[in-house]
Amino acid sequence: MVHISKSRVRDRRREILRAASHVFRVRGFHAAGMRDIANELGIAVGKLYYWFENKQELLAFCQEDCLTALLRMATRTRALNVADSTRLWHLVVGHLRCLNEWTPGSLAHLEVESLVEPHRERIQALRDQYEDRVRAVVSDGVRSGDFRPEVDAKVASLCVLGATNWSVKWFRSGGALPLNKIGDAFADQLVRGLVVDPQTWSPPTDDPFSGDDSDD
Repeated sequence: MVHISKSRVRDRRREILRAASHVFRVRGFHAAGMRDIANELGIAVGKLYYWFENKQELLAFCQEDCLTALLRMATRTRALNVADSTRLWHLVVGHLRCLNEWTPGSLAHLEVESLVEPHRERIQALRDQYEDRVRAVVSDGVRSGDFRPEVDAKVASLCVLGATNWSVKWFRSGGALPLNKIGDAFADQLVRGLVVDPQTWSPPTDDPFSGDDSDD
């Protein structure tokens, strides 16, 4: 039996996710089948089943891959020695880049309700962890005085997650605006709406994730 390294398995699975993402956009997640994905890859459907047992396993891998990258990015963002508003700015930008640049197949990131056990509980736990990380950044900002005292951390974090997650539905590489410009615009509006003095607040100019693919 030929041994395939874990990194090779993951790389090949991510290649499949890129093809699956295109199929999902064209046909819709629920209408797309494993044969459609195999056709997009130019392989026999039997070979696809070597890498994924079924579409549920593919969906679970997609979400786990994306959430693992998001959690890694959030951990790095939380460790930055910057103001809380700057930390949230980088979190918003990093989230958009993670979904639309760093991880393939992110369109399926929104399909958590389509997961069944044994996958759903594990993926939901990861989603809850990430939501807690986002909420913690907002809570820190309220306590430090960076954000207005009346800001509800739960509501604000859900606004951030709702806006950034939905980007996978409409963002297209090569569109009118590049992803970095969209990220700046998202972060500016989301963070400026929370800070104490939006008129004097200035967004950061550095990029802690420059050249990063979130996969270190």
